Amino acid sequence: MFTGIIQAMGKIVEVAPKGGDMRLTVATGKLPLENVQPGDSIAVNGVCLTAVELGAATFGADVSRETLSLTTLGKARPGTVVNLELAMTPSTRFGGHIVSGHVDGTGVIVAKWDDGRSVRFRIRVPGDLARYIAAKGSVCVDGISLTVNQVEGGAFEVNIVPHTLAETTLGIAAVGMEVNLEVDIIARYLERLLAYDRRQAPVDRELLQKTGFIEDQ
Repeated sequence: MFTGIIQAMGKIVEVAPKGGDMRLTVATGKLPLENVQPGDSIAVNGVCLTAVELGAATFGADVSRETLSLTTLGKARPGTVVNLELAMTPSTRFGGHIVSGHVDGTGVIVAKWDDGRSVRFRIRVPGDLARYIAAKGSVCVDGISLTVNQVEGGAFEVNIVPHTLAETTLGIAAVGMEVNLEVDIIARYLERLLAYDRRQAPVDRELLQKTGFIEDQ
């Protein structure tokens, strides 16, 4: 589990095909590795990977076919700059939102413009993910916990402050770039719960009154 607060930018140094999938080696930059053990989780551009090899300032991780097909790691090359975050501990400050590291799909940056000292991005999302994204809700973009400013059709906008521009890959992101997206986990579970409820009883005024969401008139 992660919070979406990026701790360092790293760089992919090797991409090695391995038995039908891939082994990535990542240089970790300023990410602290002294307490990381083989088997620990590290988020790479929002993708939860298991560290299987550790160096002084690198780690290696295997990437499955599923992950390669659903995320931008399938197009990763040596030299690609990535956002990094270590998994949460019981004492971690919860600065972002609940991030599982299980990427739902990819989106595309379709517009970018200055907004005061910040930069505003518009990101187009696949149709099956758009319904999970709400204005003033949370979304994870390449591992970064962000607040959604506006939603319009199949696109949403986020405002990136100078600190985030300096400390994450959004500072070098360009229009046309593909990004990993993870929607708010609460939205996913809520949809599942509502789908189950609809099989039992319709979500109507009577049900909302019975469950205390609205008062009897």
